[in-house]
Amino acid sequence: MNPKQLVKIGHRLVPLVFLFTLMIVSLLGYSVPGVHAARSLPGGTLDPNTIQKFVDPLPIPGVMGKAATNPVGFFGDYYEIAMKQFNQQVLSTVDTLGNSLPQTTVWSYVTANPAGILHYPSFSVEATVNRPVRIKWINGLVDDITGNYLPHLLPIDQTLHWANPPMDCADGMMMTDCKGQNPASYTGPVPMSAHLHGAHTGPESDGYPEAWWLPVGNWPGYAQTGSRYDQYDTTNTDPGTAVFQYPNDQPPGTLWFHDHALGMTRTNVYAGPAGFYFLRDPASDPSNLPSGAYEIPLVIQDRSFDINGQLFYPATRSFFDAFAGPYIGDPTLSDISPLWNPEFFGNTIVVNGKTWPYMNVEPRKYRFRILNGSDSRFYVLSFKNNKMKFTVIGGDGGFLPAPVVLDELLVAPAERFDVIVDFSKLGPGAQIILRNLGPDSPFGGLPVAGRDRANAATTGQVMQFRVVPLTAPDTSVIPASLPSVIPVDPNPAQVTTRQVSLNEEGSALVCVDANNVYIPNVSPPLCGGLGVPIAPLAAKLGTVDLTNPMMPMGMPMMWMDIISENPMAGGTEIWEIYNFTMDAHPIHLHQVMFEVLGREIWDPMAGVAGTTFPPEVWEKGPKDTVIVYPGWITRVKATFDLEGLYVWHCHILSHEDNEMMRPFYVGTCPTGLCGTMPGM
Repeated sequence: MNPKQLVKIGHRLVPLVFLFTLMIVSLLGYSVPGVHAARSLPGGTLDPNTIQKFVDPLPIPGVMGKAATNPVGFFGDYYEIAMKQFNQQVLSTVDTLGNSLPQTTVWSYVTANPAGILHYPSFSVEATVNRPVRIKWINGLVDDITGNYLPHLLPIDQTLHWANPPMDCADGMMMTDCKGQNPASYTGPVPMSAHLHGAHTGPESDGYPEAWWLPVGNWPGYAQTGSRYDQYDTTNTDPGTAVFQYPNDQPPGTLWFHDHALGMTRTNVYAGPAGFYFLRDPASDPSNLPSGAYEIPLVIQDRSFDINGQLFYPATRSFFDAFAGPYIGDPTLSDISPLWNPEFFGNTIVVNGKTWPYMNVEPRKYRFRILNGSDSRFYVLSFKNNKMKFTVIGGDGGFLPAPVVLDELLVAPAERFDVIVDFSKLGPGAQIILRNLGPDSPFGGLPVAGRDRANAATTGQVMQFRVVPLTAPDTSVIPASLPSVIPVDPNPAQVTTRQVSLNEEGSALVCVDANNVYIPNVSPPLCGGLGVPIAPLAAKLGTVDLTNPMMPMGMPMMWMDIISENPMAGGTEIWEIYNFTMDAHPIHLHQVMFEVLGREIWDPMAGVAGTTFPPEVWEKGPKDTVIVYPGWITRVKATFDLEGLYVWHCHILSHEDNEMMRPFYVGTCPTGLCGTMPGM
């Protein structure tokens, strides 16, 4: 019997040799590893039921201001944008008992020249197809009075493979971008790396996770930049900055920008820095869509707060599954990071930087640009009114071929939707709630059972719409067809098909009992018959072993392993993404917009193996993020035309930060960077 063969327990794939251990364990009354649900927030955090709902109007972020002058010789749009720290009234002003609620300290991107309005999420960048945008990104996380750096608002786990400005590597090397050995939370200057998600841009402007930089200052003991710090304008020598350029040579779409620093994207983004980048094409965009005051950006996120109204983020792994150690750094040998949580689900919903806001709408059509900016949460949006539907006209990278009408809208982390909602059937005075029917836990697929849906009193509500009188006739029209990009199919002989995998890893050192309590003096995988390995240790990407096509094997790989995905420059590839985990994952490829070709069940535990499905009707436009379901293969096709180093990763940010991200290289790979791992 091959010990590498896999079976599924619940939703989790495990080796057959491990199955025998689980059978013994079950007889002893112990649980299967990794099936512990994330715990509810412990006492001491702000009860979401005390936050008033629908008492504050929806903030609508404005347009980012351009710099006062352009660089010499540049004839596009130029911005200087800084990441800054400030306070904002994210919570309702008073709670349900009439007590005042404080402002929350957040981060966001703000125009630095001239100084712009501080707002989380950031103001939006308006860009035009084929007109380049150049941005000087500034790490402004310093005290404006003293000049001292501002430490992170949240706990940072230094035992992950992360940016590591202290250069305190677990292997004893003194370098950045490595797995650290210090189990304490990081308190030094914060690195940033700005990524324009969905942009077709060169690697020097992509915001590579190792291309980070610190704020300007003299910080002894800390590296100022990451190991792959790069920028479009190599003449820029301003410390604490990087200059990137975006050619905008792609179809119009709903892009967004956010931080991408290695191993701390989840915490940096949770603190606030994110914003829309609307790419428009006056020559092809339909002129009769709702626009101006009737086109509204919606950044939907889940957050939690402490009793002082500040952002809450767990400072221990025990928050996730009650495992209290040993951790990395404890006297007992362990491979479990002490602070990292495998997923995070906040207990409040924040829209455009405000908890549970309301919006006045006229009885007419509105265009909403929707972004799921959460760490781990999948939303299933619907209106608490059967008359209301979503007319989807576009997704991540542009328009659909034709509008699609949906009762519910599934939005994975990092996905964007361009939708029209018609309120004309509602009279003034009507009120309607936008609901979330997704789970308060990892998402596995649709439908979501009623018992698994978000808390109806809190995270099951997103915002409220209040209908007010019409101020002017609605002349907007939903077109029957849209200027969608039609993929160009190359000669099939020129298309490369490769298999990649999504995997989850259990501990190689630590065993636990049914309550996730450490069992000393036994080792995985058998754990002496007394328990099971603690899981997950990490989530990983990798390749697929198809030696036995009836039983494909995921081959997990680390961030620093040799590059296995090396498309030709200008080459078209089909990626077959196998999911060997128990959950759905939103997978994002940098550089490209891809076409979703469809899905196939490969795991008999997930359905009838070999059953195929076409793309969802809302996936027929250009995409850069796709949902990959457990036990299924998801196929996407893309043309990689820009040579250089990029990444692909899960956009559950907690997964991305702990090994579920891999580099890929387009074109002739530098010596030693690409190759084949043993067993592949």
